[in-house]
Amino acid sequence: MEFLRTDDKYFVNLPDYQFTPNYLFVDDSEGGQLRMHYLDEGNKDAEPLLLLHGEPSWSFLYRKMIPILVAAGHRVIVPDLVGFGRSDKPSKRSDYTYQRHVDWMKSFVAQLALNNVTLVCQDWGGLIGLRLAAEDASRYSRIVAANTMLPTGDEETNAAFMQWFNYSQEVEDFPTGHMINGATVSDLSDDVIAAYDAPFPDESYKAGAREFPLLVPITPDVPATHKNREAWKMLSQWNKPFLTAFSDSDPITAGGDKMMQQIIPGAKGQKHTVIAKAGHYLQEDQGEVLAEVIVNFIADNR
Repeated sequence: MEFLRTDDKYFVNLPDYQFTPNYLFVDDSEGGQLRMHYLDEGNKDAEPLLLLHGEPSWSFLYRKMIPILVAAGHRVIVPDLVGFGRSDKPSKRSDYTYQRHVDWMKSFVAQLALNNVTLVCQDWGGLIGLRLAAEDASRYSRIVAANTMLPTGDEETNAAFMQWFNYSQEVEDFPTGHMINGATVSDLSDDVIAAYDAPFPDESYKAGAREFPLLVPITPDVPATHKNREAWKMLSQWNKPFLTAFSDSDPITAGGDKMMQQIIPGAKGQKHTVIAKAGHYLQEDQGEVLAEVIVNFIADNR
């Protein structure tokens, strides 16, 4: 599997992102290995929080939240998905599949021997993370789902997602930072937009970002739908604490929180929240608020 690795020079002096890089290697399924980058902040003896980003962001998305979670005494682990951030980027779009992303993250969690995990997932972080929790439930103690879902293709795909789907495939130059800015309520500064562009020096690095929208199960006959349905069977029996923390201005995932609250037993009695003045990337708009929601959720469910 051929891959690209973004030079470290692109990650110098990013705003509010002075964290120590860490790396491990996951199997690329063709006999080689891909390097994954991750942050590992806070008390290494504490129960871990696993924060999973989505498309087309990277661990930079969680920079406002990490200090608050660390100050509350938690170990905070934030990986970059393969194809994003400082992780290796397979150069062919065909190298990216839903199952491979699940397998890469399973390997990541196993190599760090993470247990008693509080999973925090947004966007594709949920499509991957909810599968992880359903398929290896013994490792996970709590889940926070923020602007995410686990689609099976059995439900109607909303217009906002289809608009994004079409745009992502048709636009000539995939403008990562400006895409994220367009899905926030606040107006991001130029240096923050540039930080979201940093992992992708040119279009050749964006195979994963381009392919991710096509991997979302929007019809019931794609390969991922069977395993997602199986995951829902497990989640419908999930009795451990489950919290939804959606935002008030995200047309793509609106309503997903209510569905999960109804289906997942562990959601019963939790202090579900809708965070005001936040778009799809609520970590950007209201990261500090989301961090406090997570801290309180863990304290209430020890």
